[in-house]
Amino acid sequence: MNWTAKPRLSSTGAPGAAARKPGPATSVSPSARVSNGLKEFLWLISDVPRGRVLDLGPIWQSTVSFFVEKGYRVSSEDLLRAWKDFLTTEEERLRTAAVGEGGERLSPSRLAEKFLETAVQYREESYHGVLAWDMLDYFDPAAVPPLVKRLSSLVHPGGAVLALFHSRPAERFHRYRVVDAQSVELIPAPTIAVHAHVFQNREILGLFDEFRSSKSFVGRDQVREALYVK
Repeated sequence: MNWTAKPRLSSTGAPGAAARKPGPATSVSPSARVSNGLKEFLWLISDVPRGRVLDLGPIWQSTVSFFVEKGYRVSSEDLLRAWKDFLTTEEERLRTAAVGEGGERLSPSRLAEKFLETAVQYREESYHGVLAWDMLDYFDPAAVPPLVKRLSSLVHPGGAVLALFHSRPAERFHRYRVVDAQSVELIPAPTIAVHAHVFQNREILGLFDEFRSSKSFVGRDQVREALYVK
């Protein structure tokens, strides 16, 4: 997709936004982060009637309300939490299995395949937008390619994936929720996964090679917001 080929009719980048009167000003949390990636993400999916969005973080009422009020349908799946629970179950299986009864340790790529047998189980091309946040930084690098391939299969042609990548190991674990059309709040949270890998630009482009185009923004905190269009 050529970003310049789509007219920018509204600064909100959401269905029906131009027809609504502006509401009262809302205060923005000091932990909020300006997100040009979110702004572009909303603009890209803005002309899809009743567009479907998949949020791969924990469910936040503020995020759900933001999208629902703009006419989107939202699904949430805390994929990083599911991955941690899956690994815990696998460790328990190894601990309790008798010798010769399936107690072998699986490779990271095989673990990912097994995880995806039950995770992100949606119809192909069923979403117009996916919010992946920074979760890919926390998966074992060998598990990331099959995961991105699964995400690609879920995105409708012309749809977009927004992902965040740290340029150095994250100092603290955060969750993300949408504040407004260009702001994301970082919520400090108990660590459920250790930052596993710092992806280089070439690695990121290779992961998303099934997508037609990309655009990225680097913030002052050195977090890269990467947007991919299928």
